[in-house]
Amino acid sequence: MASIPLFPLGNALFPDGIMHLRVFEVRYLDMVRQCIADGSAFGVVPLLEGQEVRTPEGKEVLAGAGTLARIVESSAPMPGLLQIVCAGTRRFRLLSAEQGRFGLWTGEIEILPDDPAREIPQELQACANALGALIADLQRRATPTALMPVVPPFRLDECGWVADRWSEILPLAPAMKQDLLLTADPELRLAHIHDLLETRGLLSPPDTSPPI
Repeated sequence: MASIPLFPLGNALFPDGIMHLRVFEVRYLDMVRQCIADGSAFGVVPLLEGQEVRTPEGKEVLAGAGTLARIVESSAPMPGLLQIVCAGTRRFRLLSAEQGRFGLWTGEIEILPDDPAREIPQELQACANALGALIADLQRRATPTALMPVVPPFRLDECGWVADRWSEILPLAPAMKQDLLLTADPELRLAHIHDLLETRGLLSPPDTSPPI
C-alpha cells in the first residue's frame, strides 16, 4: 500500500496508454514539477462526479481505481503552463483519498496485478481487427504523433492491450471505465469491449462466404 498524488480526469488512462495534458492549476503545477524533478509517478483516476477544473461550488467524486502515470515529456510554453506527455504503467485500486487545503488529492492505493499476455480468441478477434483498421487509417491520414490515441508497439494479438486501448478511446461513462480498470481478467475485459463495439455497430460483420 502506498500514498500518491492523484490527478482526477474525465477520461481514464490504462497501462501502456499515452495521455497529453495541459497543466495550469496551481494544485497540479507543483505536483507535476515534483514528479519531473524526482521521476515519481502520480495516479490518474476517472471523475465520477465534478469537473476537471476546480470550482468553488464543485464537488469531485473519484473512481475507485486508476493507473499510475509516468511523465515522459514536458515543456513550459509560458509561465504558469506545463504541457506533459504521460505513459500509463500499472493499474491500482484506490483504497482511500483525501483532498488537501489547496485542492490536491492524495490517495492510498493497492497496485493490481499486471495482465498476463493472453492471445485473443477467435470470437473476439473482430475487436483487434477494428483497432488495427483505426490505427492504419490514422497513419494513412498522416495524423501527428501528438494526436494519435495509440502509440507503438502495437500488440494487436494481446487481449489486455486491445481492451485497454478501446477503453481509452471509447466515450464511456466514468463508472464503466472504473469497472474496466477493476476487471482483472484481460479476456473478460475484451469481451466487455466486444459487446460495446457490437452494440454501437463498430465491428465489421464476420466473413461468412465459403472458401474458394
